[in-house]
Amino acid sequence: MHQLADALPDDALQTFTRDAERLSQAYPQPLKIKTGEKAPPFSLPNAVGKTVALTELLEQGPVVITFYRGGWCPYCNLELSQYQHILPQIREAGAHFVAISPQTPDQSLSMAEKNALQFEVLSDTGNLVARQYTGVFTYPDASVEAMAALGLDFDAYYADNARELPVPAVFVVDRTGTVVYAHSAGGDYRYRSEPAAVLEALKGV
Repeated sequence: MHQLADALPDDALQTFTRDAERLSQAYPQPLKIKTGEKAPPFSLPNAVGKTVALTELLEQGPVVITFYRGGWCPYCNLELSQYQHILPQIREAGAHFVAISPQTPDQSLSMAEKNALQFEVLSDTGNLVARQYTGVFTYPDASVEAMAALGLDFDAYYADNARELPVPAVFVVDRTGTVVYAHSAGGDYRYRSEPAAVLEALKGV
């Protein structure tokens, strides 16, 4: 995913690189829950406003949860595209896949349609759920301004003005609600967990 940086203008790239390096140092181990612990329950709206509850999903099988920053982030879009690619294998294992970000349901719907995603994309306004699973940080003004120069309105994606984002992280939760896989590549958002590791984790549940 790191190669996506090649498509950015130099000034924007420098800003985002500084941001990523700072986050890498600030959040080397961002996970709030680890393997063997119970996953905090949640109920969140999906892209069309329907509430999706973790407890109800677990009644049907294991659940894979990923926390991402938003539809404006090319690294997040690539990550979700990769999970869409292995979605048949996730479902073959009897599992659900859900992606959670603080962006609004409308923005989630736009992203899901644009990327032809066939899994639940949930809105965690205020990062109330994310805070229980992974680190949450304030997106710096310099990065917001760099996005604006690229024609992206950061604040339009969210329902509040906190400018807080989750550190990307992935979890596999078995039917009992126990986390059997928990991983984050850390604060540097240019690196993500490998989808293949998720499939491997699902073999044991």
